Amino acid sequence: MIRHTVAFRLKHPAGSELERLFLADGRRILGAIAGVRNFEALQQVSAKNDFGYGFSMEFDGQAEYQAYNDHPEHVAFVRDRWIPEVEDFLEIDYVPLPD
Repeated sequence: MIRHTVAFRLKHPAGSELERLFLADGRRILGAIAGVRNFEALQQVSAKNDFGYGFSMEFDGQAEYQAYNDHPEHVAFVRDRWIPEVEDFLEIDYVPLPD
């Protein structure tokens, strides 16, 4: 299993319609891609960093994760929405540690 997470800060004003649309579209578009499990759009609440939001999702393995990265809907979202609308981000991909 791979857990793909990204924490990000948007260029849009907090509470704006553009912010709401970005988060809703991310959930709708990215969460619907084959192989994505447990998609969550998250709001960050810690004062320890200035990223406001996060997306988290899981994949059964490397093949599903790579298919997601190469999927035309993901590529289009990154090109048309992520790059123009995200100010900064941190991406982390996790795999469970063995017992």
